[in-house]
Amino acid sequence: MKRAMLWFKCAAVLDPVRPVLKQPAVLGWEAKQRQVDLLIERPFRGEELLRRMKGWFTVDVDKAIDIVLQHGKLKVLDDYDLVVETRSQSELETLSEKLTEAFGQEAWLEPIAKTILT
Repeated sequence: MKRAMLWFKCAAVLDPVRPVLKQPAVLGWEAKQRQVDLLIERPFRGEELLRRMKGWFTVDVDKAIDIVLQHGKLKVLDDYDLVVETRSQSELETLSEKLTEAFGQEAWLEPIAKTILT
């Protein structure tokens, strides 16, 4: 399995940025006849996180998701980093080429190097 960070050009300041999960979503209820104190905290999944960034990048995030899913999957790693996972290096390279074809220098992958724990 190969992983890479997915980078985009920010629509507001035109800097390279990548989506990260700063805090999980907190879901709850409002009831008509009583107070419901139940809250559920859960992080977004990869596609959910990227879809929430719509409008903040210079690319169409739905199209980016479609391209990624043809070659791999989106995953939130360690409840923080949005990464792309592919089964092989060649799939990662093909995905990188497809993103470049679709978006030019507006979206790209940065491979994550495997480190050896000592």
